Amino acid sequence: MNLSAANTAIVLDSTADFPDARDRFPNWRVVPLYVNFGTESFKDGVDLTASAFYERLRTAPELPTTSQPTPGDFLAAYEELGSYERILSVHIAARLSGTFQSAGTAAAQLGDGRVRTIDSESASVAISMLALAIQRRLERGTTDEEIDALVQRYVPEHGLLFTVDTLEFLARGGRIGRARAMAGQLLNIKPILTITEGEVVPVKRVRGNRKAMQEFVRDFTGATIDGPDLKVGIAHADAPERAEALRKMVRAERPQAEIEVVTTLGAVVGTHAGPGTVGFFWFLDDQGDR
Repeated sequence: MNLSAANTAIVLDSTADFPDARDRFPNWRVVPLYVNFGTESFKDGVDLTASAFYERLRTAPELPTTSQPTPGDFLAAYEELGSYERILSVHIAARLSGTFQSAGTAAAQLGDGRVRTIDSESASVAISMLALAIQRRLERGTTDEEIDALVQRYVPEHGLLFTVDTLEFLARGGRIGRARAMAGQLLNIKPILTITEGEVVPVKRVRGNRKAMQEFVRDFTGATIDGPDLKVGIAHADAPERAEALRKMVRAERPQAEIEVVTTLGAVVGTHAGPGTVGFFWFLDDQGDR
């Protein structure tokens, strides 16, 4: 079967931090997760924007909690896309959230074989940029086999680095993984983290934001070569100045690279990462325009 943007839809969950996905691409939909302040529940990116979330977080007496979409939420999105012959449903790592499982349950309930669920094994811009790589292929025509090859290459070959102001938020949400060993960091120690096989893991720790940026530069330049096939995404949690510093670094070190996404972490990812988080993602997509 030839897959195209006319016959194939893409479904994301809101942890992709791509709130305007449907406005940009008619064949895309976003299914929101939930963020809960006490007894109040909000749909991530629908009832609660990123800016409103961080404003509320500053004065909240206790940290919010999050929950995955229900299978019914996904089923409604899949049914809305009934005119599409195929649906590619791309989601946050199954080890970080039950969202992928909910999507799979809904796909089975739909029962027509149209939906393929894809575990990004990552989060935030790593999800949205996998979807963008798929969309490039759909727009020129592609096949299931080519999408399979993309996903199989994407998961092990992409790069992701981020730093948080404190490990408190990851620890409270149970998302800290092997980074737990860093939980007793000294004042002003910045953990450099990544996500490997769906788990938050430590790369190293440094003292202060300047050292963190130096490590970002060293690892990014050591792992990439300059060129238009190098795709980059940047995300931050209420820290636009840090995101801008990252953008300038990418422009200086890899001027031909395409910065596809600069986004604010939404309420769900922001709950677990915490304010001040900043990170970036890269992937060499040398097959996107063939």
